[in-house]
Amino acid sequence: MSNPYGPPPQQPQPGQGPGYGYPQQPPQGVPPQQGGYPGQGYQPYPQQAPGQAPYGAYPQQPQYGYDQGGYAPRPELAHWGLRAGALLIDGLVFAAAYLLIGIGAAMGRGGASVVVLLLGVVAVIAFVIYQLVQEGKTGQTIGKKAVGIRLLRELDGRPVGVGMAFVRRLAHFLDSLPIYIGWLWPLWDDKKQTFADKVCGTVVIKG
Repeated sequence: MSNPYGPPPQQPQPGQGPGYGYPQQPPQGVPPQQGGYPGQGYQPYPQQAPGQAPYGAYPQQPQYGYDQGGYAPRPELAHWGLRAGALLIDGLVFAAAYLLIGIGAAMGRGGASVVVLLLGVVAVIAFVIYQLVQEGKTGQTIGKKAVGIRLLRELDGRPVGVGMAFVRRLAHFLDSLPIYIGWLWPLWDDKKQTFADKVCGTVVIKG
């Protein structure tokens, strides 16, 4: 007597079709599957152009000094002698303004001495503000301009801004802490940076 239910269904073999639980195999001569879910067949990732960032990765920002994205090549970094010369000139200009305070204090308690003293205080404050504004907007203080160097952001070669110029002045205390070695660090550093430059992300260039 024949089986009323017919012969049992034949179990699919791996690679013979889209049977349940068996992924489709790529055609003959096609490389193995590189992407997609099992059972979806051969779905390779799209080809990437040479030099393109991997899929899912953040694009790299061009650093100042590489001719990418419109940034000009990095100019020559200022050596320690130029930086020291600029600092010396700025110190002399500041000393000239501060001298008025000393003269006013030495003149006694008369009206003239008070006037000279006030002029000295105003001159010192005006000099400090002027230096910060010029360094933040143009990268040059009086001393830096005299020796031909400029302070810029390491990332993109732009002026640091007045706020960062002020922060960098405060960060110079790091240069003074370990027996003033931070001030000498540009002598052997690859980027000719002080500790304050490294913290604030700045470089000093010729130009």
